[in-house]
Amino acid sequence: MHAVFGKFAGCVLATLFATVAAAWPAQAQKRAALVIGNDAYQNVPPLRKAANDARTMGDTLKKLGFGVLYGENLTRRDMADKLITFDRMVEPGTVAFFFFAGHGFEVKGENYLLPVDVPPAREGQEELVRDSAVAAQRIIDRLQARGARTAILILDACRDNPFERKGTRAVAGVGGLAAMTPPEGVFVVFSAGAKQTALDRLSDADANPNSVFTRTFAKELATPGLTLVQIAKRVQSNVKNLATSVNHYQTPAYYDQIVGDVVLIGTPADAPAGASLPIGPVAALPSAPLAARPQPTPNPSEPTNAPIANFSRHNSGWTVSLSFAEPTTVISYRLGDAGNFRETGFLDVLDAQTRKRMANPSFSLDADQGPTTIYVRYVDRRGEEVGPFPINFDPMGALVRDQRKILEMTASSWLSFREFNGLLVYYTHLVSNRCAIREARIGLDSSLPDRVLKLPPCDLRDPSAIPAGAQLYLKLAPTTRSISVELTFRDGSQSEIKTFRR
Repeated sequence: MHAVFGKFAGCVLATLFATVAAAWPAQAQKRAALVIGNDAYQNVPPLRKAANDARTMGDTLKKLGFGVLYGENLTRRDMADKLITFDRMVEPGTVAFFFFAGHGFEVKGENYLLPVDVPPAREGQEELVRDSAVAAQRIIDRLQARGARTAILILDACRDNPFERKGTRAVAGVGGLAAMTPPEGVFVVFSAGAKQTALDRLSDADANPNSVFTRTFAKELATPGLTLVQIAKRVQSNVKNLATSVNHYQTPAYYDQIVGDVVLIGTPADAPAGASLPIGPVAALPSAPLAARPQPTPNPSEPTNAPIANFSRHNSGWTVSLSFAEPTTVISYRLGDAGNFRETGFLDVLDAQTRKRMANPSFSLDADQGPTTIYVRYVDRRGEEVGPFPINFDPMGALVRDQRKILEMTASSWLSFREFNGLLVYYTHLVSNRCAIREARIGLDSSLPDRVLKLPPCDLRDPSAIPAGAQLYLKLAPTTRSISVELTFRDGSQSEIKTFRR
């Protein structure tokens, strides 16, 4: 766990994504951040600078106008609670920022963030790590599901294998995190290249409280007028030079899939003279000329500029959230082939691209709304009406997709052990999202789920409600140590087998 000059600090992975292809300005939008620093690990080697790095990033974000929620030395339950609180802070249009400093681990190409109570893991216990940690991709999924307009994810979590022990065979893994291939609208930065580790300090005489990457990244992040690409390239050069000075190989990598540039503070430093650009905590540069960007292959079956719809079911009905490929000034919709279009209204947020109140990108449908075609049209910033575009609404299909997404994002909540007049295991979460499940199977003290877990039938009228008299738990033998779970979804595909331990 020690390099020549101390522990390797975390490989910082910074991810920026947008819910649409363009980089959205957020001059007047709400800004929320969750900052976590884990040093005091109980079963793997403790760290020394993770909490300091988190505090430094928290202070930097406050200066950039973010409301910061802070957590230090969090258990798995504590991390879950903080993420739930952060969910509530993120509203449609929010600029969301997540920072984690602590141990991270890669399992089969997926990156996991470790809480301070992560259990020790030996060879063949990869599932123990996955079940006890938080998947980085799930955090991205949660922010997308909350409707964050722009989100930045920084993971200071790339170290040597924390599970290595002298005289034992550790769970399979190497230093560093796995590369994450971003989709369009995503900006990724690693403090070191994939599978590299990052220096904690330059020498024993280096008294800086932060890791080599964090001290550099925080400084550049707070520099007015820099785009994300400029920040990444400056950090890349500075960190490489610092590491080389002590004969260590560390070259931060970045991957840019953002259409247009994003500036976190002030006016872009290289803006053309006389350019009309928004000024504020978050702004956007004009997109590069179309000829300079690779163009996607047109899909003849998909209309140009057609919006994307996401359907979410709740107690009172449906919420339809729309994403557009260009700025809109008015959005309206109609159910079916006849009738008048209804406007969605406006948010109390200024859109810096249109300089007008932002059109509300969502609307509601009744709980008993049957299958229909929704027609959506909008007015662009030139004042021209675009559309209407047909969107198919299938209540059952939309419900299954929505609940499956919830299940995949909250896999650690499928089961819960309780001690009450014996040993019980509750599966309330599966019952609440049963419409997405064709079959649930469990295995007691076995990695092979061989027993069917009976779930109530799906009720489309109130799909998340738990029916009266429904069985929500099983009584187990007191010697039971673990339960494995495998879900078969409605389309016949299966989940990974998840293992839950007491």
